[in-house]
Amino acid sequence: MWVLQSPQIVRQVPLQSHLCYTCHASSRLPVSFVSLNPSAKPVKGVDGTNNQLIQSLCKGGELKQAIQVLGSELNPSQQTCELLIYYCGQKNSLSDGIDVHRQLVDGGLDQDPFLATKLINMYYELGSVDHACKVFDETRERTIYVWNALFRALAMVGRGKELLDLYGQMNSTGVLSDRFTYTYALKACVVSELSVRPLRKGMEIHAHILRHGYEANIHVMTTLLDVYAKFGRVSYANSVFSGMPVKNFVSWSAMIACYAKNEMPMKALELFWQMMLEARESVPNSVTMVNVVQACGALAALELGKLIHAYILRRGLDSILPVRSALITMYGRCGEIELGQRVFDNMNNRDVVSWNSLISIYGMHGFGKKAIQIFENMIHQGISPSYISFITVLGACSHAGLVEEGKNLFKSMHSKYRVHPGMEHYACMVDLLGRANRLDEAMKVIQDMRAEPGPTVWGSLLGSCRIHCNVELAETASTMLFELEPNNAGNYVLLADIYADAKMWNNVKSVKKLLESRDLQKIPGCSWIEVKRKIYSFVSVDENSIQMEALRALLIKLLTEMKEQQGLGPKGMSLRIYPSLCLVFNL
Repeated sequence: MWVLQSPQIVRQVPLQSHLCYTCHASSRLPVSFVSLNPSAKPVKGVDGTNNQLIQSLCKGGELKQAIQVLGSELNPSQQTCELLIYYCGQKNSLSDGIDVHRQLVDGGLDQDPFLATKLINMYYELGSVDHACKVFDETRERTIYVWNALFRALAMVGRGKELLDLYGQMNSTGVLSDRFTYTYALKACVVSELSVRPLRKGMEIHAHILRHGYEANIHVMTTLLDVYAKFGRVSYANSVFSGMPVKNFVSWSAMIACYAKNEMPMKALELFWQMMLEARESVPNSVTMVNVVQACGALAALELGKLIHAYILRRGLDSILPVRSALITMYGRCGEIELGQRVFDNMNNRDVVSWNSLISIYGMHGFGKKAIQIFENMIHQGISPSYISFITVLGACSHAGLVEEGKNLFKSMHSKYRVHPGMEHYACMVDLLGRANRLDEAMKVIQDMRAEPGPTVWGSLLGSCRIHCNVELAETASTMLFELEPNNAGNYVLLADIYADAKMWNNVKSVKKLLESRDLQKIPGCSWIEVKRKIYSFVSVDENSIQMEALRALLIKLLTEMKEQQGLGPKGMSLRIYPSLCLVFNL
């Protein structure tokens, strides 16, 4: 039999455990369930209270009856209140949760930090974070568990700015952070709006972690790695990863994802092989394999991709939807549309991501009408298009020159499917119209945007101006890009190329001087090729490659033969040498 204590005694010795702000029932609760006879007369416990009765009713599924009994109980125990809160969450009943909360307020028990923590967790589980914030605001004694409970709720619903503001308040009150606090605060940096400068906040938290000795905590440091990866600080992420004394499969996966998502697929694959060799206890999970498959797709490494696919089958990960979707995209990027289609056809269940992957592989190879047909089939199957769906299908229209079809799809986004166009959709429309030499229409799309056009939109216009040598609009687009992306050397190079096509050599010199004055350098061109499951890369500044001279000699010979046999003029010799070197290397 349980010995019940009065609320006053319990509050003097609060439970010091991280379980205080988890959503699971406390291990202190009895695990047996009491079956009640509805006709039996309620009997009070040996201490003269209804605590045992309320607990038994909760466990027997009679939550509303338990709440009614609570109304007549003058001294509900902490254990009883905790159980009521827990079962409100289990029953997914917000109204019952509010009723229990009200009765706790009436009895003054809402000021118990332990119960306040439970209430915040309950409201988060019931989807009412505003109620959770109200509990927090009304709690006078805020332990670290109370703070963490609210931090968790705010992080999970993407309210990062509020979380970071509260984190600053907590630090000013002298409450010390623990590993959960740091994890939630770092997650807030990932989901925060750009207006709060989340990267800087993340670096401040990093310094705080080092000062308080949490740099050896694997969970904290893995989350920190994610922050740096999110904002493209790959070197910082690698420094954090390298400094971790212990790594698990989550930390390995996070670093692999960092490389894959920041356009460093070779690094991602190298780290994956290193993990397989060094960390045999770290078995790759589905998240790891998604990033590895994406890296193979980015490199168009078909044979390596097939090898990874076989490993996925052997590990039984092929039934997981994100893995299947990644395989579809990978095969498409490797030029094997039929294999991608086969993976899709063999799926028992398909979500919108799977459909998007299939649309994208047809779109990237110029099969715009097929991509639109798949988009329509998806809708007929009862799956609503997502934000990404329209990016893929509009991109397909752009690559295939399907201007009117793309315009109709863009118009239908909000009117028919209630999807608000974003920056990427406008960039697709500008690219679609620009490629078709309808640059005035593309400019009107930009002018009609409700939000301020971003770099992707102006970049699409500048790329179209390069195709059609429109100097006037190129100057307009580049002026905006120089302001939005002052350190992106590619924009300067593209404008210089447009001036060169227009024979405006003085302007070319001016752009190059501007590039030099800002100490910017063009990123070296890089091509790669897969030969016998090995990937070889060629960089335009790599003059010391062992095979370089032999490759150049063979390439010049091939180009000369092309010129002689097919009657190619001087322009026939203007092929990009380093992509061609890859093909020669394969020969």
